[in-house]
Amino acid sequence: MKPAVVMDTNVAVVANGKTAQASPACVVNCLDRLEKIRADERLLLDRGWDILEEYRRHLHPSGQPGAGDAFFKWLWNNQENPEVCRRVPITPHLGREFEEFPDSDELADFDRSDRKFVAVALASGESPPILNAADRDWWHHRGPLERQGIRIDFLCPDLMGGG
Repeated sequence: MKPAVVMDTNVAVVANGKTAQASPACVVNCLDRLEKIRADERLLLDRGWDILEEYRRHLHPSGQPGAGDAFFKWLWNNQENPEVCRRVPITPHLGREFEEFPDSDELADFDRSDRKFVAVALASGESPPILNAADRDWWHHRGPLERQGIRIDFLCPDLMGGG
């Protein structure tokens, strides 16, 4: 079985080449990782469609004009293929967004829209890395997330600014 990953939307958005702060090396890192997902990994999604809906809000399902859009089209067309994706059940929670998101004071101000990625990673039982390109909130919360068992793969460390 292919190893699992969870991908923040910003990876595909950066791969589209439309993120002003992303260096050419950052874009290449994102392009390379999208190819690695297609060839060698499985993407974890939630059963409630929160992740796919976010992808759809930021990417074009026609597959044009960028590489991130092409990845989204491929994912959309292959979302039921167990070699490509696995749907993970997560439970809505009024206070934390998802029951599976850690009940931790250290994460109280973590971006609510990114909690679905953490919930899926934890609920999967596979200890997948979460891929991030351009969102510094992951960097700021990396310590508390790591203490909860979350691994983050920073594809564009130059954008994190060291703190």
